[in-house]
Amino acid sequence: MSYRPDSTRYDTMVYRRCGQSGLKLPAVSLGLWHNFGHDLSYQVQRSICHSAFDHGITHFDLANNYGPPPGSAETVFGKILQQDFSGYRDELIISSKAGYHMWPGPYGEWGSRKYLIASCDQSLKRLGVDYVDIFYSHRFDPDTPLEETMRALDHIVRSGRALYVGISSYNTQRTREAAAILDSLGTPCLIHQPSYSMINRWVERDGLKPALQELGMGSIAFTPLAQGMLTDKYLSGIPDGSRATQNKSLNPDFISPGAVESIRALNNIAAKRGQSLAQMAIAWVLRDGGITSALIGASKPEQVVQCAEAVRNLSFSAEELKAIDASATEEDINLWAKSSAN
Repeated sequence: MSYRPDSTRYDTMVYRRCGQSGLKLPAVSLGLWHNFGHDLSYQVQRSICHSAFDHGITHFDLANNYGPPPGSAETVFGKILQQDFSGYRDELIISSKAGYHMWPGPYGEWGSRKYLIASCDQSLKRLGVDYVDIFYSHRFDPDTPLEETMRALDHIVRSGRALYVGISSYNTQRTREAAAILDSLGTPCLIHQPSYSMINRWVERDGLKPALQELGMGSIAFTPLAQGMLTDKYLSGIPDGSRATQNKSLNPDFISPGAVESIRALNNIAAKRGQSLAQMAIAWVLRDGGITSALIGASKPEQVVQCAEAVRNLSFSAEELKAIDASATEEDINLWAKSSAN
């Protein structure tokens, strides 16, 4: 049966202008970091994407190494694009990235011109598209001149491979430097993608949020649910089949007794707001306009629907924010700290 998107899909989603550009992003975007490789059935993957688009989530975020195995997420999404979304390409924002290890040898990772352009070409082939809407430098490369990395992004736009470019996990200083180089080349940096959640607040300590507003850049926060920690999944510890048991990115040591106590306290605050913990965590990231979009992941269509409904209440009272600050013990869960420290 052919897929037909919900005719009311744009009625409830909130769309926010990305920095000083003309592009608007949905307040909730779907990331394909996990669950879009060989670790989930294709029919479930299709259903997740259908549910996202049906609820106004127009932005699908990928990277060259997403899977498992690396590259498979783009291949899977390319198939979904052809099978279900072929007539809706102009309603979608598709993003990809390069920076982490993708193939053997000295040219298969980091930020050289050779790697970024070759990787972008490979991503376009896997996705089956002529261009992506946003292409990112996935991490800062301390051994490649920043100007080379930014010139590669500029070339990717000028050659028609991408409409916009962005950076991910760059600290404030490197973000300012990258933005200045791109501005001088005539290709503004559209967006920054940092990790950010109630229990991972490095962007606040580093001053990144106000810097992005000053620079006129948009932002999309990944892991706003702290890889599932800020959901009801871990209220009683680690359940079977959860990400913490799958040897993926969530270390089971993160689910400490102290973390569980903090999660329970936050869950109580969310319940008083009439939200699930996941919905409150997304709303918190989006609370002050400093973040354009919250990037979620999902293993079930129902999770997408619940997260999309977070936009129904994005306001917090001063008392709620104070209670969250008192309950949200910041955990050492930022796997990308090394990149943002360079």
